[in-house]
Amino acid sequence: MRVTSGTRERVAVVGAGAWGTAMADLLASSGCEVRLWAREPEVVESIRDGGENSLYLDGVPLNRRLAVTNSLGSALAGAGVVVWACPVQHSAALLADAARFIPPRSTVVSASKGIEVATLRRMDEIFAEALSAGQARRLCVLSGPSFAREVAAVMPTAVVVASRDRESRRRIQALFQTDRFRVYTNPDVVGVELGGALKNVIALGAGVAAGLELGHNTVAALMTRGLAEIGRLGEALGASRATFAGLAGLGDLVLTCTGGLSRNRTVGVRLGRGDSMEEIMAGARTVAEGVATVRAVRDLARRLGVEMPVSAEVHRIVAEGLDPMEALHRLMTREPTSEHPAAPVRERGS
Repeated sequence: MRVTSGTRERVAVVGAGAWGTAMADLLASSGCEVRLWAREPEVVESIRDGGENSLYLDGVPLNRRLAVTNSLGSALAGAGVVVWACPVQHSAALLADAARFIPPRSTVVSASKGIEVATLRRMDEIFAEALSAGQARRLCVLSGPSFAREVAAVMPTAVVVASRDRESRRRIQALFQTDRFRVYTNPDVVGVELGGALKNVIALGAGVAAGLELGHNTVAALMTRGLAEIGRLGEALGASRATFAGLAGLGDLVLTCTGGLSRNRTVGVRLGRGDSMEEIMAGARTVAEGVATVRAVRDLARRLGVEMPVSAEVHRIVAEGLDPMEALHRLMTREPTSEHPAAPVRERGS
C-alpha cells in the first residue's frame, strides 16, 4: 500500500541509475507527471518496452505512467521540480548542458552523494555555480538510509530533505511523503551533504573488515570512530553536529556499512578478500561513489587540518594499494587518546 499525495506536479528526474529510477517510480506512483532522463539508449528501451530498468534495477516493475527519454530538453521542459540523481564526478559537466533547460522557477533536488574530487566541491556548491541565484537558494538535498531496490519495492524508508529555504524543503517533503516513504526536514545543507558523502568512505573500511572476517567488534569500532571523523570535518565546514546523529549521518552510515546491497561495502569486502581495485572496477556496472570520495576526503582533511585517521587508512588501501592488515595495525597502535578530547567531562573531586 502507498498513500499518494494526489498531486499532478510535473517532475523531471535526471539520471536513470538505480536511485534515479526508484525516485522516478516513487513520484509517478504518487500521482506526479514524471519524465526520467537516461543517458543509455538501452535503458530507455528497457523501460519503454519492458516496464523495468533491466540494466540498473532489474526485476522491479515500474509504474506505467513513468515516461523516459534520452533528451535533456524534453525531460526538463516545464518541470516544477527537478530531481538530480547523477554520479557526482560527472555532474558538473552534465549540468553545464542541462542548466539552460531547467525552468527558472523550478525547485532542484539533489539526490547525488559525494564530493567532486577535482575541486573538492559538494553538490550544493556545484549547483550554486550553475543555477540562478533564486534556483540555488531553493536547492534541496535529499539523503538518508535508502537502498534504491528497497524503496522501489515499497519497503518503509525514512529520509531527510535539507534546504536553506524553509518553504522549499516543506514543498519537497510534501511531494515525496507517502505511508512507506517518510521525509523529515533539516536546514543544514552542508551537514546533510557531508553525511551522505563521507559515510561511503567508512563503508569501504567496514567492507574491508568484513572481507577479512575480523568480526563485529572491528566493524562497530570503525563505524563509531568514522562517525566521529565525519562530525569533526562537518563542524570545520560549518555543519551542525546534530545532523550527524540523524538520518543523513548515523542512519545512512549504519545502512551502508552493514547492508548487503551497499556498493561501497561490497567493494571493501572484495578488497579485504584480496582482489585489486583494477579487478573490482573492471567488472563494475554501477558507481561506488566512495572510491572517488576517499581522495576528496583526504584532501579536504589536509586543507582544513582535521584529523581523520580511519579515512586516511581507507584512502591508502583503496588508492595506494596498502595491505589492509598494515592499515589496521597503524590504526590500532596510534597514540592512545581521549574519546572526546575537545569536550572533557568534569570528574568528581576535581
